[in-house]
Amino acid sequence: MTTTATRSPDEPMQPPAAHPSSTAARLIDQHLLTRRITVALSLAVIGAIHILDLPGKFAETPYLAFAYIGIIIAVAVLIERVLVVGSRIDFLGAAALSAAVIVGFVINRTVGMPMAMGDIGNWLEPLGLLSLVVEFFAIWQALVAALVYHRRAR
Repeated sequence: MTTTATRSPDEPMQPPAAHPSSTAARLIDQHLLTRRITVALSLAVIGAIHILDLPGKFAETPYLAFAYIGIIIAVAVLIERVLVVGSRIDFLGAAALSAAVIVGFVINRTVGMPMAMGDIGNWLEPLGLLSLVVEFFAIWQALVAALVYHRRAR
């Protein structure tokens, strides 16, 4: 006859002993959660920087203002995707958007954009430098998250 231990209703249930592979899975999940939050915050800063620069773009070159609005909308969608779904494609999308913004910045500072030649050579503008730093950080974090996601899937 086997005896089962009884517990009082107030006593919390103890989780089963963790299997080593489940511990590793939890660490990966925790790592992914941290990356999801970091990528989302980085994207939010990218969006905020473009919101701050938006009024000046409407005055200078309206078509670039609409491009900024596109960036801001894409950032909002990606933040939602990264936080709610957090799939590998979401992280790659965040990295791609950040890279595209960097490419636009470099083009704007080297050869200029049509009807927007005033920023050629203006590499040290504080908002632009902040944007570059955050975009590179977002790319790094998103690519690491995509790699972690890939490892988890295996």
